[in-house]
Amino acid sequence: MKPLVRSPDEIGLDYEDVYLESRDGTRLHGWFLTAEGEAKGTVLQLHGNAENISTHIGSVYWLPARGFNVFLLDYRGYGLSGGKPSLAGAVMDVESAVQWLLDQKEEDRKRVVVLGQSLGGALGAYALATSGLSARIRALVLDSTFGDYRDLAREKFGEIWFTWPFQYPLSWTIDDDYASIRVIPKISPTPVLVIHSEQDPIIPAHHARRLFEAAAEPKDLWIVPDGLHISALNKPEIRDRLATYLFNVLNKAP
Repeated sequence: MKPLVRSPDEIGLDYEDVYLESRDGTRLHGWFLTAEGEAKGTVLQLHGNAENISTHIGSVYWLPARGFNVFLLDYRGYGLSGGKPSLAGAVMDVESAVQWLLDQKEEDRKRVVVLGQSLGGALGAYALATSGLSARIRALVLDSTFGDYRDLAREKFGEIWFTWPFQYPLSWTIDDDYASIRVIPKISPTPVLVIHSEQDPIIPAHHARRLFEAAAEPKDLWIVPDGLHISALNKPEIRDRLATYLFNVLNKAP
């Protein structure tokens, strides 16, 4: 995978390099960004498929100034993490990162919200729902994500003229064992927040609506009128709204 292109201190953030082992012994790397002032809790960012934490930090760099720690994880095969990329391995890596946070001595690091973006949302929802760890976090936030790998692949094949006739048979070549839409009801009673741009050209907004419908209460859906893929958190008003949401879920009695 691509190397890291910058570090948090280059944009004025306090951080520490974190190395941990996934359940199968794969060495993982991440960054822990320290909140300014008294921490309100910790947000675990699970990034999308492209690149690594050094580019996806753009979605969460603003959170420490609002009083939130942020832990950015690279799955196996991404950034400085070892191993080779795989869905099964990435799910294991997510579980291991959540457990690592929950095992920390500092109370503010134990108070965890998971923010999954694009592929990271699909990984996070599946990992939390099937591991039982959802009961130990305060909320799951899904940004620009999807619930079914095969359905998304079928849509993408259908957009290309020479694969259009074969979109259904080709989509069966996509591993759908980790489809989060089938297990997302198990996240309840932990809150689920789904955020998506109405004009997302990569993952259309109907994927967000389907995930929201499949999730059990408590749940919220924020459809942002404009913007591209993983762009909602670029908007100051959405950042303000999310900061308020995080404060409320992290301060609610577990």
